Amino acid sequence: MAIAALVTWILTAALGSTMLGLWLSKGGLRAAQSDATIPTRLVPPLIFSHFLLAGGGLVLWIVYVIIDSDILTWIAFGLLIVVAILGDVMFLRWWRSRKEATPEARFPVALVYGHGLLAVTTIVLVLLTALGIGRS
Repeated sequence: MAIAALVTWILTAALGSTMLGLWLSKGGLRAAQSDATIPTRLVPPLIFSHFLLAGGGLVLWIVYVIIDSDILTWIAFGLLIVVAILGDVMFLRWWRSRKEATPEARFPVALVYGHGLLAVTTIVLVLLTALGIGRS
């Protein structure tokens, strides 16, 4: 279960990093400045908090897979809940901006939904691992 969670977490991170790269390349950071002509609904503190907490959790999960310390599963799960809340906020902001001229409006829908589906799968797998389900 832990390895499956690691794989889904890495895939989720890859899709999330792709979206972050798209947002940055389409001027998302510039759009977040107060004098920008093109607005964005995704503010840098929200995006970078989500990104850094998810990345930190992934590193923590890799450490868990290596040393097998049960407390790390619960810490990782707690981090994932915070990351998911931030992700939900960003999803709702993205959803509202889809028809506007914002950098995030250009995200491919399949990319956004794929990231979300993998994120939910990762959360479930991490929880199952923390609960000891699927251990050999």
